[in-house]
Amino acid sequence: MKLAEIFEKVVGPEANVRLTAYDGSKAGPASADIAIDIRSPIAVAYLAQAPGELGLARAYVSGHIDVHGDMYSLLSRMWSITLDDIPASEKIAAVRALGLKPLLMRVPPPPQEVRRSMLARMGSRHAKERDAQAIHHHYDVSNTFYEWVLGPSMAYTCAAFPREDATLEEAQFTKFDLVARKLGLKPGMRLLDVGCGWGGMVMHAAREYGVKALGVTLSRQQAEWAQKAIAEAGLEELAEVRHMDYRDVTESGFDAVSSIGLTEHIGKDQLPNYFRFLYGKLVPGGRLLNHCITRPTGTEKTFNGGGFINRYVFPDGELESVGHLIREMEDTGFEIHHEENLREHYARTLRHWCDNLDAHWDEAVAEVGRGTARVWRLYMAGCIVGFERNKVQLHQVLGVKLGPQGKSGVPLRPALDWP
Repeated sequence: MKLAEIFEKVVGPEANVRLTAYDGSKAGPASADIAIDIRSPIAVAYLAQAPGELGLARAYVSGHIDVHGDMYSLLSRMWSITLDDIPASEKIAAVRALGLKPLLMRVPPPPQEVRRSMLARMGSRHAKERDAQAIHHHYDVSNTFYEWVLGPSMAYTCAAFPREDATLEEAQFTKFDLVARKLGLKPGMRLLDVGCGWGGMVMHAAREYGVKALGVTLSRQQAEWAQKAIAEAGLEELAEVRHMDYRDVTESGFDAVSSIGLTEHIGKDQLPNYFRFLYGKLVPGGRLLNHCITRPTGTEKTFNGGGFINRYVFPDGELESVGHLIREMEDTGFEIHHEENLREHYARTLRHWCDNLDAHWDEAVAEVGRGTARVWRLYMAGCIVGFERNKVQLHQVLGVKLGPQGKSGVPLRPALDWP
């Protein structure tokens, strides 16, 4: 069995992918619109060390496998294929064909991979120093790189598309406005935005609603970019972004709290403290809008330490089901007033980001390096498939800290005012 034939088993013979390998072997239809080139024995070593998605990802990120064609189409075709589907007899034949040398070769992971030993030295999962390092790994890549991928809004969270033909910028504006309407923002109110990114929600609340808004982020690069954007927009009197852990915010008495894309970084065991902290920041009648990626059920693992996403993209990230999040919010004291799933909107958002990366590919490689650019191409294309196939979801949950005599302050039919 030749090398290309072995990799065809991994990719799946029905994937319609052309494979070529450094040993001169070929497999798959010559007319296929996607081609994979196995360039060196190190690709085989990576797959032997970590069978499945992690080994393939290491080989691609490091450049020992090249992909020619659309990454989303490739991952979509490979979605249900695992090495467990290959019969034992064929695995044995593959080992014999390869010989022992590639299988025994020990090669370090690419530098883009987070070393678990390094994180462990910073304390237990979700300790402050460790959280700061995890955020630094993902968000302090390059503001210029993010500008190319995210577009002018610099919103790195799921957009809400008001129409099929809406642009990404329209959809991000709609998302921020959807959050603002659910929170019932009005001039003179105070908003706390935790995990504020580049300040999109903070600036939207200040500019569109006259709200005094404070955002906090663990990314220094995000905070610096946001403060500059706030100054350029003339919003300094209303908007502020600080480089700090949300747990270090001392102010209280906020009318509303928005958490857009932070809960994924909190950790299941920390959720009770997280929601208690936000509850304590609100005035009676104040609202919390929690917007985050979730698992579709409560049966999946919330943490996958050996997966590509955890090793390369979101170290220590954990995803819970929306049911678990709602239960934690209720147990904290929030009354739940609204919940909706934007799963299909996130798949659409990611398509725009992938298109933006492709349009700036050469510039992105020059800015952050080929390995990091490949991490992003693989990660975002894979996430499109994940949201499309209902492997992950995106939920917004609105909770209220009730006022005296159980008053919520929410209109009887608020959904009529929300797009």
